[in-house]
Amino acid sequence: MLSTLQRLGVVPSFSRPGVSDDNPFSESLFRTMKYRPEYPSGPFASLSAAQNWVDAFVKWYNTEHLHSQIRFVTPDDRHYGREEAILTKRRNIYTEARHKNPGRWASQTRNWEPLAVVRLNPEKNEPSEEVPLKKVA
Repeated sequence: MLSTLQRLGVVPSFSRPGVSDDNPFSESLFRTMKYRPEYPSGPFASLSAAQNWVDAFVKWYNTEHLHSQIRFVTPDDRHYGREEAILTKRRNIYTEARHKNPGRWASQTRNWEPLAVVRLNPEKNEPSEEVPLKKVA
């Protein structure tokens, strides 16, 4: 697993002494999972049923769920290079809407520029634009 992550350019995050921000990512993912309407109210009938549910959740999370930390695109949109076109279209829509109705906007529109770098566990000294990404594998 470690060699596959390294080959893909993924820096794995392990719970380390003195590092308190590893667990919140997992807890955030579990919260997202538990708030899904299809979250089971009881135990799964079988291991296969549990795996099928998790597979469906992972598919939804990566292909449909809009992540606020990556400018409301899906992890797949970012991974497969669709992010820039989506954000450009969104920026144009917001710019046009602000132009048509400037009184609606108290300040600038949301920043729809693609993030240069996204890290699961950013270093404390990294610029604030480099935000955490909660991607399910």
